[in-house]
Amino acid sequence: MSLVAGVDSSTQSTKVLLVESETGEIVDSGRASHPDGTECPPEAWWEALQEAGKGLLERAEAVAVAGQQHGMVALDADDRVVRPALLWNDTRSAPQAERLTAEHGGPEAWAADTGLVLAASFTATKLAWLAEHEPENAAKTVSVMLPHDWLTMRLRGVTAADATTDRSDASGTGYWSPSAGDYVTDRLVQAFGRELALPRVAAPNEIVGRTPWGAAVAPGTGDNAGAALGLGLGTGDVVVSLGTSGTVFGVSDGPAADPSGLVAGFADATGRFLPLVCTLNAARVLDTFRALLGVDHAEFDALALEAAPGAGGLTLLPYLDGERTPNRPNATGVISGLTTGATRADLARAAVEGMLSAQADGLTALASQGLQAQRVLLIGGASASEAVRRIAPSVFGVDVEVPPTAEYVALGAAKQAAWALSGSENPPQWHVGETARLSGSAATAVSEQYATLRDETSSWASHQ
Repeated sequence: MSLVAGVDSSTQSTKVLLVESETGEIVDSGRASHPDGTECPPEAWWEALQEAGKGLLERAEAVAVAGQQHGMVALDADDRVVRPALLWNDTRSAPQAERLTAEHGGPEAWAADTGLVLAASFTATKLAWLAEHEPENAAKTVSVMLPHDWLTMRLRGVTAADATTDRSDASGTGYWSPSAGDYVTDRLVQAFGRELALPRVAAPNEIVGRTPWGAAVAPGTGDNAGAALGLGLGTGDVVVSLGTSGTVFGVSDGPAADPSGLVAGFADATGRFLPLVCTLNAARVLDTFRALLGVDHAEFDALALEAAPGAGGLTLLPYLDGERTPNRPNATGVISGLTTGATRADLARAAVEGMLSAQADGLTALASQGLQAQRVLLIGGASASEAVRRIAPSVFGVDVEVPPTAEYVALGAAKQAAWALSGSENPPQWHVGETARLSGSAATAVSEQYATLRDETSSWASHQ
């Protein structure tokens, strides 16, 4: 029996799964936390990988790392990290995103070249911020890579000159073209002011090197592409992932280029494409309202399900810490319809409906790019909430399937490792288990309440 290791290096922690390569059966696992914040020393990820992978990694014949996308890891001529990595959820580069878009062709040109309309999340904008606000660090920087690229490089024990990435993670930088399959150097220069050394983009099932103990190292991937691979997504499948952020994505055969910026035209981990909508506020919305109400998870779910659909007229716009989709980095949350008759149950229900309504906007945006959901899969930490499960079908207006709880990003990385190890043309087909199917009638009034508040706040923002 051959074993492979899949690593998920996320915003909050590192998870390692040791998996049987032929069947996908999980043999063992480990976990270690990361520091909080929107920037992080990459060495902390490496230390977490050593801790989470202790007793696991050395048993693997192949390993792959899936990581949080967009993070900026800047290195000097000696491959030393220049400054703590700016993470995907750091919004300080919002002014740079706006400036680069305005100065270099507008959103249509960026979407055509890179599949993206710039927002503060993307690596290109972080490089622009570095050049503008930390010129001494910018002057030291000779190469830039993404979090999973840096960890893969460390696993292989090579220098930045031999570093690799994959097409899914490269597609989230703002200087790589999913349609052309190559870097767009002009976009990098526009952002940073000069060229930088970049990792080579490896084939999806390529062995890019070996670890010190001789295990094959696969290219790795971005976290959402890892989840798609772990779930074995097919055409027409759309995932709503409710973690720290909310992501809505599916696999397509052609690239997306949405000039509105709602849909990011990413690549996937198999050679296809992964149009995606991301919101900054998902599970954190429920955490915030649980704390405000002073209840645990079960009590919160019971409160939310006690209230009627529409939450007694209460509506939450859940942009608590700024938002990426729509692009409102300085936004805050808004509660509308609050009266003396409002109850704690209404407040809990409004939190769930508001969070899910923001993801429903993502389903609508994907449909506008030709990806009509035939099946919606609900995953992520908040998918364990009974209130979320029971309310989601009515907010989304379609039946929802909930796969078994699993670390799908790490599982996808393990599947990529097994794929590279096998030398096969296609990734292995692993059974993820039986899904729970949930149905409900579309709650049109809830959708209308939310759309009214969303559009009103958009009008407010445009006049500020």
